[in-house]
Amino acid sequence: MNRPIPAQVSKPSAVAGAADARILRIETIPLKVKLDRTVIGSNLKFTHRCAIVTRITTDAGVVGECFNGSDDELQGAIMRVIADEMTPKLIGRRVMAIDEAWDITRASTEPFQRDRRIALRAQACIDSALHDAIGKLAGLPLHVLWGSALTEVPLIVLGGYYRDRNEIEELAEEVTGLKAAGAGGIKLKVGGRTPAEDAARAEAARRAGGDDFVLACDANQGWTRAEAIEFARRVVDLDLRWFEEPCKWDNDRADMAAVRAATGLAISAGQSELSRFGCRDLMAAGAIDICNFDASWGGGPTEWRRVAALAQSFNVGVAQHIEPQIGAMLVAGAPNGTFAEMLLTWRDPFFDKLIAGQKPFRRGKYPLPDRPGWGWSFDPDYLDFARRRD
Repeated sequence: MNRPIPAQVSKPSAVAGAADARILRIETIPLKVKLDRTVIGSNLKFTHRCAIVTRITTDAGVVGECFNGSDDELQGAIMRVIADEMTPKLIGRRVMAIDEAWDITRASTEPFQRDRRIALRAQACIDSALHDAIGKLAGLPLHVLWGSALTEVPLIVLGGYYRDRNEIEELAEEVTGLKAAGAGGIKLKVGGRTPAEDAARAEAARRAGGDDFVLACDANQGWTRAEAIEFARRVVDLDLRWFEEPCKWDNDRADMAAVRAATGLAISAGQSELSRFGCRDLMAAGAIDICNFDASWGGGPTEWRRVAALAQSFNVGVAQHIEPQIGAMLVAGAPNGTFAEMLLTWRDPFFDKLIAGQKPFRRGKYPLPDRPGWGWSFDPDYLDFARRRD
């Protein structure tokens, strides 16, 4: 005899009054730490890691917070836009009305004589902290709120930065160490040497990692179309998962489409775009297989999720360009998500040290936080250490 299943009664996890919770205060904290060594890629070089912590206090007692990477020279300007232009318009508004907040902060991107990166990154800081507040008000991790059933995501580590000496030997040691630590693969920096020289570096990474280790290559827009095709043909037997930003910026949409057609390699790009519209044009041009839009550079997780939804209609996968403190959940919350991207510890001490009780990766995957919002909290001692004082 079939018996009726009794209704399950559960205690509500959301904070009372969440739907009408209002923004009381917005604060920012600048962070800056010197790296153990200089970061060198094909078209990048820097010595410090900088970020902005954004905290949004609500009248429900919940505090939404996040940190987003920022360029050293833009940090002060970003914080001024948040304080002077965005905060006065947001105080008293509903936390849950995140699309309204996004539209309000978007207005700061419109002055065309100002560097748009400043307002876009300011908008991203606000949007990231608001998402954390919404998750906490709902009592759910954000990827769960977005419909995901995942508990972990595949992980790839950015590495293989250029060295002055012993480059091949140290690269092999780096890959071996990453694999032993539980990473699923490496995204190798290329584009700063000749195609032949960088192909030799990719071969060394493949030998050190073995056939089951994911290998992708990132040229950071370092090569011409012809050079990118030459490199792709030299590494044809290395089973590259994807080839990222292979071509110089000024004609990259057409050039990447040509490289993709000529080589059959999966192409990734999107981090250099500032909006979903730029990403749409990459997809429409047949230039990419993976869109790695950067939420911290392009207006926040709200815009990133719009890009992910758009990419589904083109059968394009998505990744968040670094920033794993938000990227892991963004990728997990998108049906077309690919890999969470993480930086080497020396390259991004914030993810390793600023987050209290950080979970280690294992078996090629990163375990997703299970607490509400972004699912993590700050280590107060390291936050004080990294606070910018210059």
